[in-house]
Order: sequence, then C-alpha cells, then structure tokens
Amino acid sequence: MSLTAVVTGGLSGLGAATAARLGADGVDVITMDISPLADVQVDVSDPNAVAQAARQVGPISILINSAGIVGDSAPTWEITDENWTRTLAVNLTGTFNMCRAFAPGMIEAGWGRIVNIASMAGKDGNPNMAPYSASKAAVIGLTKTLGKELAPHGVLANVVAPAVVATSMNDRTAPEVLAHITSLIPMGRIGKAEEVAELIAWLSSDKCSFSTGAVYDISGGRATY
Repeated sequence: MSLTAVVTGGLSGLGAATAARLGADGVDVITMDISPLADVQVDVSDPNAVAQAARQVGPISILINSAGIVGDSAPTWEITDENWTRTLAVNLTGTFNMCRAFAPGMIEAGWGRIVNIASMAGKDGNPNMAPYSASKAAVIGLTKTLGKELAPHGVLANVVAPAVVATSMNDRTAPEVLAHITSLIPMGRIGKAEEVAELIAWLSSDKCSFSTGAVYDISGGRATY
C-alpha cells in the first residue's frame, strides 16, 4: 500500500526527524510549515489556510501534527494575552484544524494514522510555562476524543508526550526552566529527535493496529502515569 504523510512543522526538530524517518520507510512525505521552504507553506492556526492546503494536497494516509511553539517563560500571573492566545492557537487550534481537515479523507479510505505531539508538560505542568502546558494537555484530550470517534473507521489517533528534546524549539526556553525540566529526567539527559521519530514511525504504521486514543510517553523515566 502506497502511503502519503503530511508532517506539520516538518522542517525542524521533531517534524524534520519524523519526515526523514517516514521517508526511510518509503512513505511519500509532504512537509507543511510556515517556512517558504516547506512543500506547502501554511500557518496551521489559520483554519482557512489549512482548508486550502488540504484541498491542494488531497487525501493522505498519515498525519503528524508536530508544529508547535513554546511561548514565553513567565509565572502564570505575568502571562500576556498575546502569549497565551498565540501559543494555544498554534499548539492546540492548529492541531484541531489539521485533524478536522484530513480525518474525513481517512474515514472515506477506511485506513489512516494520526499522531499528535503533546509533551510531558501536558501531564505534569511545567512551571513558568502555563500556555504551553495547557495547550499540550488539551492536545491529549483532543486526541483521546478523536481516537474514540475514528476507531470504527479504521483510523487510529494517538498522542506522543516527550520530555524535553534537543530541538531548536527550546532555544527560546529560559535556561533556568530548561535546567529544571531536564533535572526531572531520571536518565539524566534530554531526548533526541530521532528517538521520538522512531516511536512516531511505529504509530504511523500497520504494526500499530490495536491502539488508539492512547498517550505514549517518551521521557527518560520522567513519566509517572
């Protein structure tokens, strides 16, 4: 079976690692990103732009929602309206927009895989990262709902919750915040994008056949539930 995947945030970090890993499995990968260097340039937080991109691409087999931003680091009571709104718009609404646009084609085909990227912050809550933590918790809830809705149609939707991973997205994370969340990892190191991509590749394949609406931790031992 010939498979086509869309990977948002596909030019950097987890998105780029996932695009490369899926490509190695023979999947035809289409990257979507705000960068003009992507196969399709799109702001996932814009529902009209996402709908247009979906029409341009056509039906797909695999959707990886990796586009995300950390937002500014500050105590919750100092979070600006702009920081809160933009972080949730990209991380949560962007994931929703993509799922809404591409799920119907998977239902029609009777096969599909959706993998949404959340974070351990969505389970534990990271201090001074309220918008990010809240958005990732909501992505987990969204995916659990989606998994139940799509289960009768041969479409699986799961969510990956990494601990801190060495990507460019963390360049804007305050050093003290980064040090704190790294200290929570029993393995004593941050993760690699390629390690997360391996898990995503499995969730995107026929080898994953009886799991949907599930949260897969990849946290070096940080996860406690």
